[in-house]
Amino acid sequence: MLNVHLRITDAATGRPTPVRVRVAGPDGTHFPPLGRAAEFPGGRNEDVGGHLRLGRERWLYIDGACEVPLPAGVSLLVQAAKGPEYVPLDETATLGAGQIALRFALHRWTDSRCDGWVSVDTRCHFLAPHAALLEAQAEGIDVVNVLAVPFPVLALDANTYTTTPNLLAFSGQEAALERDGCSVVVNTLNAHPVLGKVALLHSHRPVFPLTFGGEDTDDWGVCDWCDQCHRKKGLTVWVDAFEPAAGVTGGEALVAAILGKIDAIEVTGEPRKVPLLPWVYRLWDAGFRVPLVGASGKDSNRGVLGAVRTYANAGGGSWVEAIRAGRRFVSAGPLFDYLLEGGRVRASGRAPGSHGKLEVVANGEVVAAAEARSAPEGTHLRAEIDAPAPEQGWVAVRWGGGAGFAHTAPMAVGSPARKPEAAAALRKLVEQTREWAGANGRYANPKRKQALLDRCEEAARKLEAPA
Repeated sequence: MLNVHLRITDAATGRPTPVRVRVAGPDGTHFPPLGRAAEFPGGRNEDVGGHLRLGRERWLYIDGACEVPLPAGVSLLVQAAKGPEYVPLDETATLGAGQIALRFALHRWTDSRCDGWVSVDTRCHFLAPHAALLEAQAEGIDVVNVLAVPFPVLALDANTYTTTPNLLAFSGQEAALERDGCSVVVNTLNAHPVLGKVALLHSHRPVFPLTFGGEDTDDWGVCDWCDQCHRKKGLTVWVDAFEPAAGVTGGEALVAAILGKIDAIEVTGEPRKVPLLPWVYRLWDAGFRVPLVGASGKDSNRGVLGAVRTYANAGGGSWVEAIRAGRRFVSAGPLFDYLLEGGRVRASGRAPGSHGKLEVVANGEVVAAAEARSAPEGTHLRAEIDAPAPEQGWVAVRWGGGAGFAHTAPMAVGSPARKPEAAAALRKLVEQTREWAGANGRYANPKRKQALLDRCEEAARKLEAPA
């Protein structure tokens, strides 16, 4: 075995660049860099960061260079990736006698930063800030939000303790770490087992309690979390939106969205009990156009940071203000350019892959579509649409198919509109929350129970009122 210096550079700059890398022999044997293990845990909160398990494949994150013990005279598979905007490296190499260096370069096929877009992963957990920074750089993410969340740990003394990894690294509106234009921010995920979860981003102080309900009483509220976060100049994101729990779908988080306390709804690639978009479209059809943001939700070494991400067009400002202003889209790979002007929707999409489709959605219905075709460069797919916008309601652009998923925020068109059937469906969910509070909520303070009932009543009135 030879200690081989492996270096991966950015073809445009010639400089080493952080990447996710994998070196394997013809029999599938993985060769890790010095100081790194070939095998590592894949469970939730098990040494998360710096490595990745995708099926049988083992990947390691490096800053662009490392030393790897490798055999000579054997065909080696060398793979490297750097997010959706670079062409992945997939090459074979055979070391000659005494050869101690391997050099490769990664090529960009597009650069969203040149158009003013900032890529953001709005939620991951358990990565130490330094590990999060390395993975973010290697996956082409500009801002990664590490959210502190309580986690039970079985200690050697046989007692189980509740810990909150990264809470002491809380940075709020500042970067906990920053390097070469990439930053890591630490905030919190606040959760109730039935009433809902909210990621509280860009808050200048943590919002407590981080949890209520479960073994504790229900004397708090998701709306209270949102109000406190907004007072601290933060951004509220509904996590696991519309996922049913204990017979309740939406919970108080839906009530908060109707009352204007939720700034965005999170989209991830994680498995769900019920599809997200149909309920989001009902919310938009009812006149509550809460936008989407993308997050990986990574909490183990089996998840890719930035697998789903937010692209925000900051226009010289902050990504937080871009999200509030609606200049963003969610993506698992594809990129958009889009404009609503003069009663028409003009959009173009591009993505790596073999097939895909660009669609315009108006008030929940697909009104225009275009199959993606290979671009002249041969590195990606491209599709364009120029379609009339609806007279009222909302319109959005999305990408589907084998090349991944992407979706813009809803854009308002004409006068406000409210579909009665959408409002009726949401009213049923609000009623579920009201019934849960009356029959199952455990309150030490009756005023807290009445506060939730009053919020449900206010949300129901808003659903019945004109848009």
